[in-house]
Amino acid sequence: MLTEKIRQLEAEKADIVTGRRIKPGRIGLYVITAVWLAILVPISAMAAPYAALVMDARNGEVIHSENANTRLHPASLTKMMTLYVVFEAVQNGEISMDTKVRISKKAAAEPPSKLGLRAGSTIQLRYLVRAAAVKSANDAATAIGEAISGSEAAFARRMNRTAKALGMTRTTFKNAHGLTESGHLSTARDMTILGRHVLYDYPQYYNLFSRRSTDAGIKTVAHTNRRFLDSYAGADGIKTGYTRAAGFNLTASAERGRERIIVTVFGGNSTATRNAQVAKLMDLGFRKAPSRMALRVPRKPPYLGPDTSATPDVVIAKSQTPSTNTRAKSIRVVAAAVKTSLRPTARPVAEPALPDALVAELKQEIQSVLEEVQTAEIEEVTATAAKVAIAATEPMANAAALTAAEKTAPSASVKPVVRPRTLVLASASSRQAVSVQPAQTREAEVVTRISTSGGRHWGINVGRFPSRFAAEKALLKTALAEMATLDGSLRKVVNGSRGYDANFMGLSREAADLACRRLQARQVTCFMIGPS
Repeated sequence: MLTEKIRQLEAEKADIVTGRRIKPGRIGLYVITAVWLAILVPISAMAAPYAALVMDARNGEVIHSENANTRLHPASLTKMMTLYVVFEAVQNGEISMDTKVRISKKAAAEPPSKLGLRAGSTIQLRYLVRAAAVKSANDAATAIGEAISGSEAAFARRMNRTAKALGMTRTTFKNAHGLTESGHLSTARDMTILGRHVLYDYPQYYNLFSRRSTDAGIKTVAHTNRRFLDSYAGADGIKTGYTRAAGFNLTASAERGRERIIVTVFGGNSTATRNAQVAKLMDLGFRKAPSRMALRVPRKPPYLGPDTSATPDVVIAKSQTPSTNTRAKSIRVVAAAVKTSLRPTARPVAEPALPDALVAELKQEIQSVLEEVQTAEIEEVTATAAKVAIAATEPMANAAALTAAEKTAPSASVKPVVRPRTLVLASASSRQAVSVQPAQTREAEVVTRISTSGGRHWGINVGRFPSRFAAEKALLKTALAEMATLDGSLRKVVNGSRGYDANFMGLSREAADLACRRLQARQVTCFMIGPS
């Protein structure tokens, strides 16, 4: 169109040269039209709607808001929800960070930004998580969704259920990566809420969002938000996003002293202008936020588990090569699409060790240990009582013998009767029995406190529980299941504001890492605790 206008202007100029009469106003109109088409239209097409929200992360109070409830394209801010669902699934034993994920053709074909995964290859889930959080890799995000829910569509449904549970009332997810898709929308408010939940619900994983670079299995990747992380004091996350429809988006968090601010910006014109705007809003938040504020951690939503409304091992998808003369759909059966399922429902594929079987085995082991201890105690008490009874009856027998001797012996030869040696021996034997027997039972004592010297300053956490009893029970089960690596460790229950943490302390870094890897392979939640 612009070329045609230029040609018209040239024709008008030629008409003027050749002597044809043209109104001067038309020439000016053509010039203005050409400028508008050449400059203003492209600029307006590139600009995305703007929205922003500033929140005090400590209590969730909104400090600044502009178009915060407007539904816009979130772009790769979507991956915050993708990762939140992963953390939830790992914590509840659906999948492990060490699980090998097979890459589908769909995941491998996702456009950049991507890790470069090949279809048919396998990679541990932890590397996919790192790639999605740090590099914002679309192929990694799709692979994560398929590994957890069997298909991206099923994973999107789970994302929406989780978003509703978090209070994200104006958000709808269609995919796991955030590429533009009809109906895939969110708001600055909802994304700020999500970022706050990522921070407080899964703090053990939050460090992923501040890594300038990380090992993603097949290569080392750099953080998409490293410029802001390096330039703004106290910044430690969270996630960037960009598409042509969304513009340059960012949900960022920063901490200074006792204050923490979360800012979300939609619709930046470039990385530099977006970062500058986020820094400006961060400064606003730190100026207005009080230095002292009671911490009100957001309520963690209840665990909803996988979506069981549809058959997980049958994926219905549109034809990969659509044509204009057919509307048929192809049905692709994926036998190994579902890797995990809710307990007590069995997995579609037979596994050597199911979570329920493991729990039953642990219960049986605990019961057998308790029965053995009780039997040993009963036998000890019975033996001790028998020996005491013998020791008590022997003096009576001796006294009876003495009385009979007095009756039969002559009165002139009354002499004191020497105490029988058997009485002394019986008493000594009883004392020996009482003193020796506890020494045998002392071998069965469980040592729960050790010195943490020599580098044994590490520990592991195996879950958070609603009561101290549940935490101690979990520690006992775990200790019985993993005696090889946890033998000699300190079992410690820590009472926090959100529950009782079950910890094993007094381990070296190597021992803690080995224990966690072995427990995670058994579908037991575990993460390392560093020296305080």
